[in-house]
Amino acid sequence: MDKWTPSLVEARLAEAAFVLKRLPEPRRRGYFSTWPEIIHSFGDKVGQKPRPMRVLPSPQAISRMEETLSWTVGLDPVDGKIIWMRAYGERWKTICWTVGLQRSAAHQHWLYGLCVIALRLNRRRFNPNLSKRKVIELARGA
Repeated sequence: MDKWTPSLVEARLAEAAFVLKRLPEPRRRGYFSTWPEIIHSFGDKVGQKPRPMRVLPSPQAISRMEETLSWTVGLDPVDGKIIWMRAYGERWKTICWTVGLQRSAAHQHWLYGLCVIALRLNRRRFNPNLSKRKVIELARGA
């Protein structure tokens, strides 16, 4: 990637969250069943809910997801939580209840976190004492 922008960072985080949702559930090692798999007839399946199909992600998508997981390490925990909740598609109302911020403040934390990640990925230095608005302007102007 030549130039990271906050919107590209947001798209990559959303892809990582989507890949995490599609990964198979972890299983305990050492436990298995010796019973044969039960084959249901049509009459048995009439009242059952269909099992959702699981499409496993590609190895390239898993590699990008693993790279993305480390992006929020240096952020404030509130910013990281807001970023990942938005990546998972949570509504702003739920995010505000969870974090305890108003909508405008939560949005500013989210945008600030995306801009900090974009600046780090572009290897640009910035003063951590700058206000959130200055960092957002710095990332958008770059």
